[in-house]
Amino acid sequence: MPLIEVAGVTKRFGGLVALDGISLAVHDGEILGIIGPNGAGKSTLFEIISGFQRPTAGRVVFDGRDITGCAPHRAAAWGIGRTFQIVRPFPNLTVRDNVLVGAYLRHGWAAVEAAEDVVEDVLEFTALAAFADRPARELTLARKKRLELARALALRPRVLLLDEVLAGLNPVEVADATRLIRAIRQRGITLVMVEHVMQAVMDLCERIVVLHYGRKLAEGPPDAIRQDPQVIDAYLGQADADHH
Repeated sequence: MPLIEVAGVTKRFGGLVALDGISLAVHDGEILGIIGPNGAGKSTLFEIISGFQRPTAGRVVFDGRDITGCAPHRAAAWGIGRTFQIVRPFPNLTVRDNVLVGAYLRHGWAAVEAAEDVVEDVLEFTALAAFADRPARELTLARKKRLELARALALRPRVLLLDEVLAGLNPVEVADATRLIRAIRQRGITLVMVEHVMQAVMDLCERIVVLHYGRKLAEGPPDAIRQDPQVIDAYLGQADADHH
């Protein structure tokens, strides 16, 4: 049984159809990539899986439970973590306190010790321990993105939805973030990535789903996606395909 099953999900905003009958499965332990041009519906799909939007039609099943349209805090409590495309830490809180907020959401305000243990572990794991007492606003973009990951990891998720965590990073930072993503998977966390940095997607993901104008254009392993004429035409471009 898939960990997440998206079945016939459609989302309309007035006359705009953002998602049109999308079905896909996420399997326990995998890294699934979701790619496509801007406006393809990738972030809307994340919003629906994580409870921030209710689909117009279709359903979302997580670990055998129908979670369609559930509240975001419920999705988080059941084990769906996510990062956001625009990083928004609490700027005046320290890095540690930013992560603590995530830990409390998962463990409850009464379980102070449990939450604090999780925070120290996550700070160490994401290489943010040295910055724990600094205000979040002082971090570089790359570290703010790590903080976004750390806050999501503090929820102790079973699956983590990564929304463009590599955007705006230089090649060294992308390589560091890629290593961290692999390490997250080694902790037994399933990952779904929406990403435009193609080389990283091709390296990290076992399977890729391509969205185009709200529809599923293709699905398969990286090599098949890279060579798919429809995908090259709609998104990758011939030069990019040749480059790989």
